[in-house]
Amino acid sequence: MKLIRFGTIGNEKPGIQLKDGSRLDVSDFGQDYNEDFFGGDGLERLRTWLDTNADNCPKIDGNTRLGAPLCRPSKIVCIGLNYAKHAQEAGMAIPKEPVLFFKASSAIVGPNDDVIIPRGSTKTDWEVELAVVIGKKASYVSESEAMNHVAGYVLHNDYSEREFQLEREGQWVKGKSSDTFAPLGPFIATRDEIQDPHNLDLWLNVNGEQLQHSNTSDFVFNIPESISYISQFMTLLPGDVISTGTPFGVGLGFDPPRYLKPGDVVELGIEGLGTSRQEARAFQ
Repeated sequence: MKLIRFGTIGNEKPGIQLKDGSRLDVSDFGQDYNEDFFGGDGLERLRTWLDTNADNCPKIDGNTRLGAPLCRPSKIVCIGLNYAKHAQEAGMAIPKEPVLFFKASSAIVGPNDDVIIPRGSTKTDWEVELAVVIGKKASYVSESEAMNHVAGYVLHNDYSEREFQLEREGQWVKGKSSDTFAPLGPFIATRDEIQDPHNLDLWLNVNGEQLQHSNTSDFVFNIPESISYISQFMTLLPGDVISTGTPFGVGLGFDPPRYLKPGDVVELGIEGLGTSRQEARAFQ
């Protein structure tokens, strides 16, 4: 299945996207895509419900705004420097174990919402990433069991303010957590929709110019390794998001660096996970 949420900001409802691209409102299922849904066998319950109710679900107009395809999770855990070439362009060594940081869940927005350049920012950057949605509580899981804890996958643009992140005292979270810095979607593809998450093309354009283009086969740490590793330090709850890192081509890596300015348009996509589009706007 492909899970979507739609409607105005703060009033999103659950839906699904069909193979032909059309979308159905599944509000009558009675549950949004939250921790209780993912942790309570919601995917299977929704599949069963659709077997007898899909024909009665209202169709969603194609012009309707898409929100993030899940309710605000307990946390977004990100993996830094998880592509070798990106580590090189950032001037950092390839890590010997995953580099972890948090991104505030208040940064989550819909896939095509504007990205707001924060007050005082001159170094807002882009990062196309494959994100994993956890489907079952994970604590001290082995690599061999890790994929059993995956609900699905979603496109994420891990926006970053590089001055806040790298030039000011403290952890990376300050440069990662501004409002609108985590557009997710357009949909969550359930695990069965993606044959091999370790062989997906991903790309990002700014104003029509392709700046990132790579494949998840270039991961330093793959998804089972990452889930198992993170679960040694914290419990992953259903609905939590793990963002698996970005390939080379971020603004920081250019000489001189290139950063977003108001009016710039960022478009990105991952094979099997659709595309998203954000226009940069100055903080008002």
